Parts: sequence; C-alpha cells; structure tokens
Amino acid sequence: MTIQVALAGAGAFGVKHLDAIRQIPDVKVISVVGRELAKTQEAAARYGIAHVATDLGESLKLKELDAVILATPTQMHAEQTIACLKAGKHVQVEIPLCDALKDGQAVVALQQQVGKVAMCGHTRRFNPSHQWVHKRIVAGELHVQQMDVQTYFFRRTNMNALGQPRSWTDHLLWHHAAHTVDLFAYQARSPIVKANAIQGPIHPTLGIAMDMSIQLKAANGAICTLSLSFNNEGPLGTFFRYIGDSGTYIARYDDLYNGRDEKIDVSKVDVSMNGIELQDREFFAAIREGREPNASVAQVLPCYQVLHQLEQQLA
Repeated sequence: MTIQVALAGAGAFGVKHLDAIRQIPDVKVISVVGRELAKTQEAAARYGIAHVATDLGESLKLKELDAVILATPTQMHAEQTIACLKAGKHVQVEIPLCDALKDGQAVVALQQQVGKVAMCGHTRRFNPSHQWVHKRIVAGELHVQQMDVQTYFFRRTNMNALGQPRSWTDHLLWHHAAHTVDLFAYQARSPIVKANAIQGPIHPTLGIAMDMSIQLKAANGAICTLSLSFNNEGPLGTFFRYIGDSGTYIARYDDLYNGRDEKIDVSKVDVSMNGIELQDREFFAAIREGREPNASVAQVLPCYQVLHQLEQQLA
C-alpha cells in the first residue's frame, strides 16, 4: 500500500521533507500547501505533485489522503495538527509542537482520543551521531553525566535558512531549545526535574531575546548546560558534547568525535545519514505498523512542560 501524503509549507524545511520522501518506497506526496500560490506551484512542479493549495483545509478534503507533514510557521503548528487529527489524518509536525503548553496538551489529548499517529520532528533523536550515543546508553555502556550544548546562529534580521525573508519570527526558547531539552531527557533516560534560564536583551524590532542560557538537571543527577544565540557570527549550528562515565563524545550535526577529536564512523548506524529522512521513515513505519512512533506528541510533551516553566521564569 502506498501512503499518500500532503506537505504543508514548501519553504526551506519543507523541501528537505520532499527530498527525503523521494528515498522512501511506497510513499507519495499528492498535495502541497503554501502561503504564496506561485511559489507553491513552482515547488509542486519541481517534484511532480499535481495538487496545490493555499489552504490546508482544501488538502484535508482529499479522500485518498492518508497523512500530513507540517513544515509551517511555529505559530500554526498546534492548530494545524489538531485540524489534521480531526480530519482523520496521521500527522507529523515539525519542531516545535507548540509555542504555548496548553496547545501542546490539547494536541496530545486529541491524539489519544482519535488514535491516529501524531509525531513531532525532534530530529536529534534520529541523527546517526546521536543514535550512536543512544545505542551505547541503552546497552548500559555509557551513562550521561553532563551535556554541554551550543546552538549558534547569525540571525539579526528575520531570514530563513535559505536567506529569504521570513513571514514569522523564530524563537530561541520554544524552537531551538526544544531540540536540546528533549534530547537531554531522552539520552539521560530520566525526566528533567530542575530547569533555570537567563536571557539577554530583547531585540528592538524582532521582539525576542537574541541570547539565552539554560541549565537542566535530570532525576538521575545528569546535568545539561545550553547556550543559544542569534547574534553569533560563526561557526553556525548546534554542537553537542556528551560527558559520560565511560567516554566523551562531540556531535557536530551528523559527524561524531571522541574526546580526543578522533572521528567515529556512524555511517552504518541506520539506513541513511539524513536525519530528516530517518524521522520520516519512522513516521511512515508507525502508520504501517499501527504503533506509537519515536518522538510521538505524547513522548515529547514533557519537553514543552519544561519550556513553559522556563518561560514563566523569564517573565
């Protein structure tokens, strides 16, 4: 059976999903939804997709549609996820699940009611570098004592990853911190019981903090320090240092090194080196197998509870 999918949001990240799905057998994108019709038609033509819409509701009416991937602005995530579930469609929403805890809770409650697969794009769970570390942790060969993480971008104007103007404002706490808050609890295999945050000055036009520092502690005693910035002029990206009881590992995207900066081969960890493809494969496998996916909305909700606590603290 071919799973028929709609993609909402054919921007910088949506295209990564379109490229990933090309590598996955028996999955077909049949509809693309975008804010600007001409740009959306252009993306659809490039990938040979027949149906184009500027309203998600239009795609949800397609009887043959099985599932939706949402790569839309953060502020729309929870509302659109709920719309997909109400329409009886499986849904994968890009990170973050929400930018207000009550909305994330509403998504999880509805998913449990309707029973469809609902997953959030917490890609770090799927990147081969982090998977390699996770396998050692699950095998009992490594216990995380500390994670030190730097998430650094240069984004003093409102641009996306392709250098194009954004129609929405990105957020260090609700988007970029979500990756690490979730990954820390996942790798520590223990819930976060303590969280602190401080932030730098608020940007005069974007209205967000451009610099932030977060401390976390898990119930088992593991700690995490996360530094985030939109002011950093390079190198850009997120860099993870795992300090464990039996080794130190540094993950730079899909590359992994030990504490002596010797590279570790992670090419055989999974069927692909592309984290987006691996998370999409998990979504479609969960649909086929009728099971809860890794990074289901229920599994990641504790991350958003921590972000909510931090937001209250910063306020």
